[in-house]
Amino acid sequence: MDLLERYRDTEFSYPDVGASRTGAPPSGYRLLHHRRLLRPGTGLKEAAEALLTWRAHARLGLRPTASAPRAAPGVTVVSSLGVGPLRLLVPCRVVWAAEEEDRAGFAYGTLRGHPESGEESFMLERMEDGRVWFTVRAFTRPGRWYTRLARPAAGLLQQAFAVAYGRALDRP
Repeated sequence: MDLLERYRDTEFSYPDVGASRTGAPPSGYRLLHHRRLLRPGTGLKEAAEALLTWRAHARLGLRPTASAPRAAPGVTVVSSLGVGPLRLLVPCRVVWAAEEEDRAGFAYGTLRGHPESGEESFMLERMEDGRVWFTVRAFTRPGRWYTRLARPAAGLLQQAFAVAYGRALDRP
């Protein structure tokens, strides 16, 4: 069975689907907020293209397999990290996406089988002075026994990935 087919009908692993759109995270989750000013000269269009086409994921060493080439509501993406029996699969589904004149981004939610349970949004915004900010927001809690055991480390790993996404979008 192909990787995407495996998760095609899989349900979200949390009840608060879409809560990242309102900005008011549900209670009972670990919250993450990371904001980064991208390097001078970074255009919103080029950064959005890297973000929305999964290239930022690939630049982190993740191997994303998506049901569509661009983030859009309903698109399933399964990122993998590691090899063979040590390969970790991270299945998600896009719950909302935005492509506007001065902002672009999306949020995806975890599917059953993901190590965490919750939602993560990635947003690029161009300010009036032309600077581009990248923001990651997430609400998560352990979704598997091993992430419950490694709870503090899981939070640090999530923060490290948020920082790394910003760096990945800073590349020309």
